[in-house]
Amino acid sequence: MWRAAGQLAPEWESNMAKHTVGIAGLGVVGAGVAAILEKNRAEITRRTGVEIVVAAGAERDAGRAAEVTLSEGRVVSDASEFLKDPSIQTVVEVMGGTGYPKDFVLQAIAAGKNVVTANKALLAQHWTEITGAARAK
Repeated sequence: MWRAAGQLAPEWESNMAKHTVGIAGLGVVGAGVAAILEKNRAEITRRTGVEIVVAAGAERDAGRAAEVTLSEGRVVSDASEFLKDPSIQTVVEVMGGTGYPKDFVLQAIAAGKNVVTANKALLAQHWTEITGAARAK
């Protein structure tokens, strides 16, 4: 279901105590997002009433993956594992590019995941298709 900014997804309303996130791409941006979420976890929970847990991160580069530690999560090499994991409610796509990331975002939407992306090129090139998929879900 398509939601405007500020509207909570139904699963957030029913699981206000904890929300799990998978980050696809653990380069500079993805590792930074994970670090910020983990460092500020208590403050985010205090302000929102929702504990954001980084349950998994995905990075194809084994060297880069080895540099990232998630306090409660696992690091995998294939982000598509997030789509099969019912415990992950939201995926954050920060892989960059427009090929595989587009397919991943569309599959995540089809799997019922919330999707967050910082990928401006992806949205610029595929906005209609991505928002159409979100509206149809």
